[in-house]
Amino acid sequence: MLIIGHRGASGKAPENTLASFEKAIRMGVKMVELDVHQCASGELVVIHDEKINRTTTEKGFVAEKTLEELKRADAGEGEKIPALREVLNLVNRRAKINIELKGAGVAVPTSALLNEYRENHGWTTEDFCISSFDHQQLRQFRKLDNTTKIGILYDRKPHGFVELSQVLHATSVNISLRTVNPQWVKMIHASSLEVWVYTVNKLSDFNRLKQMGVDAVFTNYPEKFLDEGA
Repeated sequence: MLIIGHRGASGKAPENTLASFEKAIRMGVKMVELDVHQCASGELVVIHDEKINRTTTEKGFVAEKTLEELKRADAGEGEKIPALREVLNLVNRRAKINIELKGAGVAVPTSALLNEYRENHGWTTEDFCISSFDHQQLRQFRKLDNTTKIGILYDRKPHGFVELSQVLHATSVNISLRTVNPQWVKMIHASSLEVWVYTVNKLSDFNRLKQMGVDAVFTNYPEKFLDEGA
């Protein structure tokens, strides 16, 4: 089972920060997950919420602040909100990256940045996976990029996943811990898709998912499961 560092090792370091990603990689994860929005000055930045209120010392909408303004906020333990480019440079192919498209209109600049790193920095298509609850953004991304893996995110039961996965040429269906059950796993696998489950932080849940045949889990505590899932 693939163990994915959810927003890095966010149980041990401030989420979606360079420190969190570095910690997850040093723990031995093969993939980290992050969230991207676009800020007012055009850069893609790595943060989960549309506002910076919850995770930093400042307040306001990401989309209304420049990168310079965002960098003034403390994202925890002295960390700053990183640009996606900074995270790519830090990771430097030591792990794969699952990029969740969060903010409006990020599919186009994300596709462009991935192409830049493939063409100029030695990254490959296999180094990336794109996911989103916004299925229109996934459609837009797929029109621009027909090779990068796509995971379709659902916050409830994944009704309609068969048709959508065919349109997107998706690789996985990413569902919540509260939704997953053996029947859904069997149905998704029957469509030649993988099942990725978020967010798994208890060993009892992990073992239950392993018995179901789940392919990957997102966790805030990768160190709990790396030996179990390897």
